[in-house]
Formats: sequence, structure tokens, C-alpha cells
Amino acid sequence: MGPEERITAYFTACSHASADEIASHFTADAVIWDTNVKPFRGAARIGRQWVRVRERWQGAVWGLDSCVTAADGASAAIEWWMTGTDPASTRAFTFRGSEHYRFAGGLIDEIRQYWTFDPDRLDTGLVDYDYEAGSD
Repeated sequence: MGPEERITAYFTACSHASADEIASHFTADAVIWDTNVKPFRGAARIGRQWVRVRERWQGAVWGLDSCVTAADGASAAIEWWMTGTDPASTRAFTFRGSEHYRFAGGLIDEIRQYWTFDPDRLDTGLVDYDYEAGSD
């Protein structure tokens, strides 16, 4: 499985699968670094964490906008989105961000996530970017 296929399968698992299925996309000692929270370390913890996030945002779903993969397949950079529903207001929202991946043996070994969490403004992304058209 190549990097883009691995990331797509991982996002599908985050959206619909068990913690163990999410964890199966990672090396045992993988880490996710994030701009908003402390790192998640270990495949099992990563799987549990994304199930909690999915449940917190009432069935959150993740998707991939774009992916650029290094020629050697050892790393990739993506733009992503996540939709969910705020349980307090029942309002639907979309988070957007960027991530950098490192792979080992075909599995995800590290993710560096760049995005903004603002509880007062849940819809986040690039300011004035036309996501529908793909460019400004």
C-alpha cells in the first residue's frame, strides 16, 4: 500500500472503524504531534484517541483534499478536512488542516498536524480560500 492509499485507508478507519483498525495503520511506537494538544504516542493510544474524537463530534468524518508524496515513499504531506456536529449547539462544522507523514515498513510512523482549534469558531481553514473551487 502506497502512502496516499495508506492515508486514505487510515482516514476511512478514523471515520468508521474500531480503535484496533485505526491502530493497524501505525507502527507500534508511532507518534502524532499536534499544534493543539500533547502528542499521542503508540498505535493503540492513537486508535483509542480517534474513536473518542469521532464520538465527541457526533460521528466525525475525515477526508483528504490533496496529497504530495516523496519519490522514495517515505514521507507525504496532505491537506485534510473533518466534518462533525457540535453536541452543544447541534451545528455542523468543518475543520481543515495540513499534515506531514513519515512511514516505516509501509505503516505510518509519525504525523505532524497543523490546524487551529477555536471552540468559539469551529469552522476553520485558510482565510478567504475558496475550498469549493480549489483556489482563489
